[in-house]
Amino acid sequence: MRGIAEKTIIVTGGGGGIGDAVCRRLAAEGAQVAVFDVDQSAADRTVAAIIAAGGQAKASAVDITDYAAVAAAVAAVETDLGPISGLINNAGWDRFQPFLKTQPGLWDKIIAINLTGALNMLHVVLPLMVDRGHGRVVTVASDAARVGSSGESVYSACKGGLVSISKTLAREHARQGVVFNVVCPGPTETPLLDDVAATASDPAKLKEAFRRAVPLGRLGQPDDVAGAIVFFVSDDAGYITGQVLSVSGGLTMNG
Repeated sequence: MRGIAEKTIIVTGGGGGIGDAVCRRLAAEGAQVAVFDVDQSAADRTVAAIIAAGGQAKASAVDITDYAAVAAAVAAVETDLGPISGLINNAGWDRFQPFLKTQPGLWDKIIAINLTGALNMLHVVLPLMVDRGHGRVVTVASDAARVGSSGESVYSACKGGLVSISKTLAREHARQGVVFNVVCPGPTETPLLDDVAATASDPAKLKEAFRRAVPLGRLGQPDDVAGAIVFFVSDDAGYITGQVLSVSGGLTMNG
């Protein structure tokens, strides 16, 4: 895809699932990838795979819920890899539980990782893009943001917030050359899905119900989502902003 080679792009949650697939795809397109993950070993594995394939990447252990840690990590990327051209807000976490069975402590954790963490990244990276008059921001939300998802009430609320702020920032910064788009995966085979399913009474039954609901007849794979994300960060999507794309095998077809 055009406009990715030699660009510096940050991917949060880059050490696992969709994030790992995105990092590898970006590196294959010639990007310098900054792999942010709270798990240093996961980030290191992704970077090792990229380097083994001839790409360029740097691992950083970053807790995105910590604003100061985000600021320090972003500054290090600018020093080590160069000006940041793209940001993929991908990190996320959830627990599968009906709302009335949840407690405020769980809300706080879900909100901190899924919403506040993305806000921290945006607040630190966006000024750099604005100053340079160029930037690509892709936020990974969820189809839960578009149509809701039983057992994921607070997670859905956070992801809906990411859709809203992306559209707002797309309006605020269009004239400054920074575009914002959102990719909403449906059920995707990732460690996060396994963790969420494990909190259900019958994890295998839950995953099978997801699979049966998908018109294409299978759960998504990380690589299914990575292509859409990489497209949005490329120059091929330079005239697209404020948009939300579902990558769900047809599970949610409404606009």
